[in-house]
Amino acid sequence: MSSSITVEQSAWFGDTFGRLVDNVEQAIVGKRHVIELAFTALLSRGHLLLEDVPGTGKTALARALSRTVQGTSSRVQFTPDLLPGDITGISVYDQKRGEFEFHKGPIFANIVLADEINRASPKTQSALLEVMEEGQVTVDGVTRPLDRPFMVIATQNPIEQAGTYRLPEAQLDRFLMKTSLGYPDSASTRRILEGAAVTTDQIPGIILPKAVNDMIALTGGVFVEPALIDYITRLVEATRDAAQTRLGASVRGALALANVSRTWALAHGRNFVTPDDIKALALPVLGHRIILDPEAEFDGVTADQVIGQVLLDTAPPTQGAAQS
Repeated sequence: MSSSITVEQSAWFGDTFGRLVDNVEQAIVGKRHVIELAFTALLSRGHLLLEDVPGTGKTALARALSRTVQGTSSRVQFTPDLLPGDITGISVYDQKRGEFEFHKGPIFANIVLADEINRASPKTQSALLEVMEEGQVTVDGVTRPLDRPFMVIATQNPIEQAGTYRLPEAQLDRFLMKTSLGYPDSASTRRILEGAAVTTDQIPGIILPKAVNDMIALTGGVFVEPALIDYITRLVEATRDAAQTRLGASVRGALALANVSRTWALAHGRNFVTPDDIKALALPVLGHRIILDPEAEFDGVTADQVIGQVLLDTAPPTQGAAQS
């Protein structure tokens, strides 16, 4: 078996991916890797969870992404009194027409920023489950598909926990990747203060949503040799066997790692996956899917450390990735 993607298609994808990242980096200075992860999630039909303190550019990242792909964007500030209908939309009775009319909620956008998602009640958080998993909204028994591409970028503040509701594991598992923008380094901070960063309103469009869907369609044709499938399997099983974990990564996590590795390979101009692709994405894909043992957590062990040790202990295939 070989890749169904030509070398020319791989080169086009890699070049386009680079231009998309370059464009967003004009507004989000010094955070190229996080921008690459965000586009990888978008092109893998996934969603991104950002765990960050305020003021690191989460909203700007979402707006810059949507402007780059010339799509629509919306922002939902999650609060304890937010209701599911505030996200999905509601049916309102029109007295003149004598019938109910559906008013779309902010979820009907290409890029949706769910700001401080852990401040809403579990009932409201669960309203996102069908949307994120199925790409559709069901209100009053009527199912309405969302536009493509579609991506949720959710944020949560790791510092202020008062008045928050911890995301249940079932919903955490719906996020393809979890990462953090963090503060920029000194050089990037100086560039921002000197005016090097442009505002998101100045970000030009690079491609249309249809082209994004074309890129998404290409990712399924990237070749993953059996030895690498076995490598992903062993990595996921190692998270379950680790002494510090109470629950390891799910099968959905294994599928997610395989899918994003295909996108990551194409983003670097290749129509085949290598072990380095899998290693580069293991932490953002698997880190939030494991539950630590309480004793290990008390001792200061983090999910990042567990995934790092799993990568060290699990030997990658000795054979190079097959090329078409």
